[in-house]
Amino acid sequence: MITWTADQDALRNGLAPWLHVLNDEHVELDARAEFPREKWAVLRRAGLLGLPVQERWGGLGQDLLTTMYVLEGLGEGCRDAGLNFSVSTHLASTAIAVQRFASAALKDRYLPEVASGALIGAHAITEPDSGSDALAMRTRAVRDGDHFVLTGQKAFVSNGPVADLIVVYARTGEAGSPLGITAFLVERETPGLVVGPPTAKMGLRTSPFGDLYLDGCRVPAANVVGRVGGGFLVLDHVMKWEILCGFAINAGEMRNRVDRCREYARTRNQFGSPIAKFQAVAHRIVDMEIGVRTARAALYGAASRMVAGANVTMDVAVAKVVTSEANVASALAAVQIFGGNGYTTEYGVEKELRNAVAGTIYSGTSETQRNRIAAMLGL
Repeated sequence: MITWTADQDALRNGLAPWLHVLNDEHVELDARAEFPREKWAVLRRAGLLGLPVQERWGGLGQDLLTTMYVLEGLGEGCRDAGLNFSVSTHLASTAIAVQRFASAALKDRYLPEVASGALIGAHAITEPDSGSDALAMRTRAVRDGDHFVLTGQKAFVSNGPVADLIVVYARTGEAGSPLGITAFLVERETPGLVVGPPTAKMGLRTSPFGDLYLDGCRVPAANVVGRVGGGFLVLDHVMKWEILCGFAINAGEMRNRVDRCREYARTRNQFGSPIAKFQAVAHRIVDMEIGVRTARAALYGAASRMVAGANVTMDVAVAKVVTSEANVASALAAVQIFGGNGYTTEYGVEKELRNAVAGTIYSGTSETQRNRIAAMLGL
């Protein structure tokens, strides 16, 4: 069991003064599928967007475990799951990728504004035909003097419609080879880059995603993140951070949901008594509690092993499956506990179910994760 320090608790509790703003109109914003820029500005003032970025670039210099712990607090306190998702995407896709792998010049140029949230980050991995199979990407990057010319299309780019800085993964070598992919840091206004409009979607509606079109997009060779052909190493590291941080947020959201269901069950009377007295309802809440505890154990266990330098490929895959599927089960149980009120938009419970479904798909589907686990079991 991890014991948190007073400093870590202070960082997490520091979100409290901002929560009333972050939770304002979360149901209405979801209905409008509107990216909450005013809330993003609040998170900038709170310093949250630079959590894992070193202090020399204006960040808070926190390690993986502390970053997860604070983000879990965001999930517990903030009912705008789309905003939460955009935060984790920004941190993992750009802040972590640039800090860990980029050149000193790129770090000095971009990290201060990434850490402050002045630049919103995204990464472009998935393509219309490749889905979770990143090695099957077709977007090409061809060397032309001191530039690379990128051509192709990316899909489901989270934060894409609002991003200022995008880490684009493209093929520079043999198709299907882990050594054939390179990561590029691309500014939004780069000629040849066209950012598509937000795509209407089921959940996480305040976190926009869309397509990205690259038509002879010229990117300086100096903007390679890592080295040419090393993009898969960047992607592998970034995805571990994305899963651990993003699903730590989900664990916080699950905790908030358990607490609200407990309170609702104690105060909602049917047939002459609080519905908490009905075993069927109580057991649903018990299962929700088991789910959040299991998810936290899997997530922080994987993170601890990762920090210790262990191979955590299976640990991260297990943590993602456990948390994403527990989150769906928890949200579905909440709708059932709230009954007719849960089915309406007023209480925001139905939106939590729509949001939760996404977790079994993004960052590698549950099926992909199970295939990965099976392979590591020698199956």
